[in-house]
Amino acid sequence: MDATLLGVPPLVLLGLLAAALLAGWVDAVSGGGGLVQLPALLVALPGAEPATVLGTNKASSIVGTSAAALTYGRAAVTDLTTAVPMASAAFAGSALGAVLATSVPAQVFRPAAFVLLLVVGAWTLLRPDLGTTQDLRWHGTEAHARHGMAAVALGLIIGAYDGVFGPGTGSFLVFALVGLLGYSFLNASAIAKVVNVATNLAALIVFGLGGHVLWALGLAMGAANLVGGIVGARTAVRRGSGFVRVVFLVVVAVLLVRLGYDVLRG
Repeated sequence: MDATLLGVPPLVLLGLLAAALLAGWVDAVSGGGGLVQLPALLVALPGAEPATVLGTNKASSIVGTSAAALTYGRAAVTDLTTAVPMASAAFAGSALGAVLATSVPAQVFRPAAFVLLLVVGAWTLLRPDLGTTQDLRWHGTEAHARHGMAAVALGLIIGAYDGVFGPGTGSFLVFALVGLLGYSFLNASAIAKVVNVATNLAALIVFGLGGHVLWALGLAMGAANLVGGIVGARTAVRRGSGFVRVVFLVVVAVLLVRLGYDVLRG
């Protein structure tokens, strides 16, 4: 594909493709691919509206996230009884968030996201056994309804956050599934990918209808994100929950540095 058709110089395009590849791998393993891809788009498209950057990011992300979700599904580590209702609620939340994204400044969410990520990282670091094995919080027939309601509520809340802001969504999903519902890190990442597909799709529809997606660039990056997503999911399945936990902590640490810098900069 001719780079001039994508609206960016060839070297910039190569940089964006590399960022999308890495983002797909990170997102598939532990969530947090937006940490890589979104800043790359902001640098490459300095004159674009924030909604256009977010929309193009979603166009790329949904490709890799879908591939990762399918890869986890084939490995039989995805609990669809939780993933499907959680994803449905997240779809609605993300659509609402994407609508709000055009009028609510990101500065409103940065301090809250920083504090939440700090709690998430500290909690995970201080509990080394967290998420190494699967131990669901609610067991039995009667508890199934509680589990389902908690999953739906978490999907709605985190989905709304993804639609309106985004950074850290995958990390919040994985931690919620591990810390609140009792999944292992591996199973949590698998479920999170299904939910991420729903949040990305909802936001993409809203941004697309508003004309805020550079489709050619987004889909070109999506091809690289696809490769990263497949490789990342296979790596996570092969290496297990311990590996996912380590990558998760690294992603949370980098997110904290980035959000902390944004908050201090004002």
